[in-house]
Amino acid sequence: MKVSTKGRYALRLMVDLGIHSVDGKYISLKDISARQLISIKYLEQIVTPLHRAGLVRSIRGAQGGYRLSRDPEKYTAGEILRAIEGSFAPIACLESEVNECEMYSRCPTVGFWEGMYRVISDYVDGVTP
Repeated sequence: MKVSTKGRYALRLMVDLGIHSVDGKYISLKDISARQLISIKYLEQIVTPLHRAGLVRSIRGAQGGYRLSRDPEKYTAGEILRAIEGSFAPIACLESEVNECEMYSRCPTVGFWEGMYRVISDYVDGVTP
């Protein structure tokens, strides 16, 4: 598993919002860009799926920008990364809740993959950025 640049930058963006969005203040992408040294264009690509996932709120206009939709300590790295990267499942048959792989019951390696998936999920879901 490899986290993309978008995933890494999404974590930085969310931490920045958590630090600077005091009292529900909206933060412009221009300000985040200056602090994080990430282009505004790239931040726009990142904030869109975060907004769709309900992790950030936005407002348009001169005083517009973005802020977290809940308290910073209520986020996990896992939910932020999943909004950008998708599933952390190391193999396709583990992506859905019910494993429909015809080999599942007799697969000699599925236990390894499930264990790997569990360790990764437990870790990212246990970290609050």
